[in-house]
Amino acid sequence: MCTSCGCQGQGTTMTNLQTGASAEIAGPEHGRHGHGHSHGAGDHGHDHSRGEHHHAHEEHHHAHGIDHSHAHSHDHSHHDHAHEHSHGRVDMEARILAKNDAIAAKCRAWLAGREIVALNLLSSPGAGKTTLLERAITDLSCELPLFVIEGDQATSNDGERIRAAGGPVVQVNTGTGCHLDAEMIARALSELKPSVGSLVFIENVGNLVCPALFDLGEHAKAVTFSTTEGEDKPLKYPHMFSAAKVVIFNKIDLLPHLDFSMERARENVLRVNPDAEIVEVSAKTGAGMQALYGWIRAQLTAAKQSILV
Repeated sequence: MCTSCGCQGQGTTMTNLQTGASAEIAGPEHGRHGHGHSHGAGDHGHDHSRGEHHHAHEEHHHAHGIDHSHAHSHDHSHHDHAHEHSHGRVDMEARILAKNDAIAAKCRAWLAGREIVALNLLSSPGAGKTTLLERAITDLSCELPLFVIEGDQATSNDGERIRAAGGPVVQVNTGTGCHLDAEMIARALSELKPSVGSLVFIENVGNLVCPALFDLGEHAKAVTFSTTEGEDKPLKYPHMFSAAKVVIFNKIDLLPHLDFSMERARENVLRVNPDAEIVEVSAKTGAGMQALYGWIRAQLTAAKQSILV
């Protein structure tokens, strides 16, 4: 269950678009029962779903003070029940994130040991992440090996665009889930098999909320911020922008046609995250992309140097 929106990420699949091989993925937040109840390592093989759903239904009524068998009772014990239920949810969320972080740490160590830099690309839908990747693959593939993990709830449309641009890609469809998690990335990396010293782009599901909470073992989070969005986006979604190592303003070619203040938008980014690098690009025309590539090269150099330390 997602700690922000309650999504359970059911129906997650992984497809290698080079070979056509496909498999299902059950990540840290995907319980065997499929309705958000975690039983940990001692998960039982038999189904408790009928009894647990009935119990959850009773908890729902108690939490709202509705008890049809004691309609006129002034007993306030249901408040304690709701309090306990809230603590149970918080505890489950903590376990989900702890398990995710443990897998992410293994992914990070695996990547670091191979001098691979993984960048987690985040944005709201339509900000231009896929177009930016197509441009980067075209411009950088002769310089260094590039690999892509493509995340979407459904379809392989973006993954096919990446493949057509020449990038080896594994498509992860999260089903009802609104973000990628570390287990999905671990499985995708084992299928993608990026080479030593390569660059791995992880295009996350378009969402400015939940992906900020889940560590994927990446080297850095890169948020793409389109000029077609409001300048106050960083203030509305501070957790996402505060987690970013670089903020990429995209679609600057549209600025003459928009009522968008780049100066105000930059101020808002730095207000939330004073340490963020800011790059202004047009993935469509290529303007500013060399500055972004310079930042990427610096990350690759830092990764190599960290191995020598």
